[in-house]
Amino acid sequence: MSTTEQVTELIPDTVARQIVLPEGHRDNDALFEAYRWLRENNPLGRAVVEGYDPIWLVSKHADIMEIERQPDIFTSAGGEDKGSVNPILANQAGDQFTKSINNGSLRILETLTYLDPPEHTAIKDIALDWFRPTNLAQWEATIRDLAKAAVARLLKTDGRIDFVKDFALHYPLHVIMSLFGVPESDEPRMMALTQEFFGTADPDAAREDVEPLTPDAAAKQWVATIQDFYAYFERLLQDRRANPRDDLATIISVARNESGEYYPNEVAYGYFIAIATAGHDTTSSTLAGGMLELGRNPELLAKAKADPALAPHIVNESLRWASPVKHFMRQATQDYTLRGRDIKKGDRFMLLYQSGNRDADVIPDPDTFDITRRPNKHIAFGYGPHMCIGQHLAKLELRIMFEELLPHIESLELADDTKMIQTNFVGGLKNMPVQIEFTR
Repeated sequence: MSTTEQVTELIPDTVARQIVLPEGHRDNDALFEAYRWLRENNPLGRAVVEGYDPIWLVSKHADIMEIERQPDIFTSAGGEDKGSVNPILANQAGDQFTKSINNGSLRILETLTYLDPPEHTAIKDIALDWFRPTNLAQWEATIRDLAKAAVARLLKTDGRIDFVKDFALHYPLHVIMSLFGVPESDEPRMMALTQEFFGTADPDAAREDVEPLTPDAAAKQWVATIQDFYAYFERLLQDRRANPRDDLATIISVARNESGEYYPNEVAYGYFIAIATAGHDTTSSTLAGGMLELGRNPELLAKAKADPALAPHIVNESLRWASPVKHFMRQATQDYTLRGRDIKKGDRFMLLYQSGNRDADVIPDPDTFDITRRPNKHIAFGYGPHMCIGQHLAKLELRIMFEELLPHIESLELADDTKMIQTNFVGGLKNMPVQIEFTR
């Protein structure tokens, strides 16, 4: 490769830092402008940011899908060298800390994110049938009751609330914990741990037992939070094995491998953590993001209220718009050519789902929030083998909430500035102060 070709691969430092660094995600406008610059000028470029390994930033919808559909070439877990790569972007100090306390491995969780097929397939199959639409249909009435109760509590307020903290965070958490089998009294603990889990780079979510602002602080918080989850879920695991119930926790707890033995406890812990975190945090971010755009566009709110059949399309557009899962990492297991670039074995990729969901080559007029958009080819749940197992539950929860909430909303206006969670991984609005006028 010539020197000229090497230079053209490099992404300008300001753009690379905006996307790679967690603090770059506090400014949504600047972040999405950086994504736009990538798509238009260097859609598959190399980011070299101090403190991080060099990585390829993948900004186009088609390239993300090409990588996602080939887990044998673009590994999540490290291929034959399991645990050699981190499927979540961390700085070099963070990865070094994780290796130091995990026998040299970055595989800190036994969960789907850290696995490749066929191991990924076997573990995913444990709960796959439970998450299918045909099974979830039996829970629709329960979820609707929870949505109605949440709306009823909202209607008792004067409408001046923080939509994120006072409403959007609680409904999805209550749904997933109810279906999971976690007592309602433990939900505040699950909420706090989730915010610590996804807010490792956000000063507002820092743990008291982790020294802030150190290079490895995020990794230390991640590990400490995982250990707290383990301690809680060990009791749940043993209870369900001794006293099986009709809930998701039991299905996971009693799962057995091909030899007829229980899977290692860490497999259940990994499932439990994924469900207890991503199972509600992403849904609340999507709900808040969608309602913010409806509030900003009164004509869309009126259209949504007038036609309840639009609810599934509002869900899909809110997922595209918010894209709360911002990235996952992949590593090439062999040399490859992608978008004319010479990829070398061992190269790492940051898949930018938010950028892919604003790609005009696939999404017409992508910077417009369009609740009638059909088809909607968003990749908010990923693509290929790693496509989110909980996508149908998330869509069901969101559809039901929009159906129950929108008839009661006359208007929704921002009462102050919003803030974003400081994270490059999973997150959305941190707060959303609003004044809601209700239709009684």
